[in-house]
Amino acid sequence: MSAFDKYPLGKPAFVTHILDRAAHLRANDEKLFALESQRNAGAYVIYRDSLLVRQEADGPRVLLGVEEAVKLGANPGTIFLGLRDGAPVFGMGISAAAVEKLITRDDVAVTELRGMAMQGTVPPEQLSAIAMAKSMVTWHQRHGFCANCGTRTGMKEGGWKRECPSCKAEHFPRTDPVVIMLVTSGEKCLLGRQKQFMPGMWSCLAGFVEAAETIEDAVRREIFEESGIRCTDVSYYMTQPWPYPSSLMIGCAARALNEDIVVDRTELEDARWFDRAEVALMHRREHPDGLFAAHPFAIAHHLIGRWVHGGNETGA
Repeated sequence: MSAFDKYPLGKPAFVTHILDRAAHLRANDEKLFALESQRNAGAYVIYRDSLLVRQEADGPRVLLGVEEAVKLGANPGTIFLGLRDGAPVFGMGISAAAVEKLITRDDVAVTELRGMAMQGTVPPEQLSAIAMAKSMVTWHQRHGFCANCGTRTGMKEGGWKRECPSCKAEHFPRTDPVVIMLVTSGEKCLLGRQKQFMPGMWSCLAGFVEAAETIEDAVRREIFEESGIRCTDVSYYMTQPWPYPSSLMIGCAARALNEDIVVDRTELEDARWFDRAEVALMHRREHPDGLFAAHPFAIAHHLIGRWVHGGNETGA
């Protein structure tokens, strides 16, 4: 099975849930300490955008034992992610100094998560839990001090809250909503390129939802700002958690009201209309000019694929 086959249409990475989040346990420190001490307790260890893995004969093992993770240098503070078949699962961070000590070892590796997901070396059913661990570990690393008074805060409720000992302010992890949309005009769709894309890659346009803005308004605004295209008939498709660092990609479709593109070069390298037949070749990575659409692990691939196959077309 290829990496492409692991993400069938409608199932991008990070959406398959295998954990019971068991939120009722977060406020019970005694229970959490007991769960952490269980022999079957597992942990995903996060280093920046990478994952600490065990190199084994049948491939990398991404879920480590808690005690095993600590021995490898993971930080002792754990984030309770939930239960999988009754076994507790935690998220842990690891310092640069600890990672440096592991570089020469053959039995472990610190591997970039995006690459592993794209190559299919991580079981897709584990990616949601890993995304949760990555988002939460990153949040704690970036929010160690109270935004109200500047005092160092402490981890509470299994890592799902930070509390200031001075002003008593409570801080909670955030998720940033991002709209990503496929805009169509009859048998054509609008795709764009960012400067950091691989040569030949085209994808859906996207942007952050702003304060006090609806999803529909964000879709219309972002499309107009980046391409000069006015659109209507915004419809929702699906969402994808995106742990870079902690976003929720909101997949939408919309119908264009005009076709004259004016590219915002600060946001995009280029944008253009593609007809359905050409996009089908790009989606299958069979385009004669080497053009291709987003990888199946990303929601953009599924937005494009749904349109290629004629499903739920806006304005139809």
